[in-house]
Amino acid sequence: MEVELLIADPTGKMAYQPAVQEGIEWSTERRGTPGKLSFKIIQDDILVLSEGSPVRLRVDKHEIFYGFIFKQQRSKDQIITVTAYDQLRYLKNKDTKVYQGKTASQLIQMLAAEYHLKTGVLESTGYVIPSRVEENTSLFDMIENALDLTLQNRKEMYILYDDFGKITLKNIASMRVGEADRYWMIDEETGENFDYTSSIDDHTYNKIKLTYDNDKTGKREVYIAQDSGHMNEWGILQYFDTLQKGENGKRKADVLLELYNQKTRNLKIKNAMGDNRVRAGSLIIVNLNLGDIKLKNFMLVESCKHTYKEGEHWMDLTLRGGEFIA
Repeated sequence: MEVELLIADPTGKMAYQPAVQEGIEWSTERRGTPGKLSFKIIQDDILVLSEGSPVRLRVDKHEIFYGFIFKQQRSKDQIITVTAYDQLRYLKNKDTKVYQGKTASQLIQMLAAEYHLKTGVLESTGYVIPSRVEENTSLFDMIENALDLTLQNRKEMYILYDDFGKITLKNIASMRVGEADRYWMIDEETGENFDYTSSIDDHTYNKIKLTYDNDKTGKREVYIAQDSGHMNEWGILQYFDTLQKGENGKRKADVLLELYNQKTRNLKIKNAMGDNRVRAGSLIIVNLNLGDIKLKNFMLVESCKHTYKEGEHWMDLTLRGGEFIA
């Protein structure tokens, strides 16, 4: 396995290939978190290191990570622990935005242009958001809210990530790892161990209640969707939220009930054989007997941590799909 880590100096004119201690970690999460690269290097007389310096990682010539140093911690033995994030880190900025007649992909393009972020493939999300007010909200949350509205109205999920220095948005259907009849798979051999839990304690709701204060009529509109069968079985587990102007309350309540009216099953895979193509947002096939359920279907990677160490490559994965919610 060939690992190439390069760090540019603050001017961007020079690049260094530092002496790296074993154990480079690359982590991604599907929602609201930038990609993260963590590693330890040995200080020498040549290396010039500072916050904001660009960092690039390639493994076996595959482009893995491009980002910027945000944190460095130095020890007495001249070891520097470095934390770098990709471009999505800048989506943690907060702002107030009022927009109308935009799709989620158009919103991303607008925010990227304003904050001088590079974009790559931004697949069209199709659903036009009539109007939206985002006050004192992170750019991450603005985008995730727009993607949630798209999911509720078109039942299509989109994945936002940084692809080696370019903000990218793809329909989940484009995120399968591998090709037909050759999809990448986790099974008893490729996954060393797993943790599996089922629960109604988190993200399970059998009653959805949404309200909207209608300024024109002066009345509060209430939309409710519920499953009396599961309410008798589990008790009332209510989800409550308020609507913004232009949202279809009945449709949103029905969609939320469909999404959340089920047990959550959490599956974490430890020390799976590494594959550079797998990241948060990827779809992989899981073929495992979990005891009360047998799996053999695509699952969504909610979080992924790659570890490159001593010529080996391992992954820790958190997965969801069907009843699985990370």
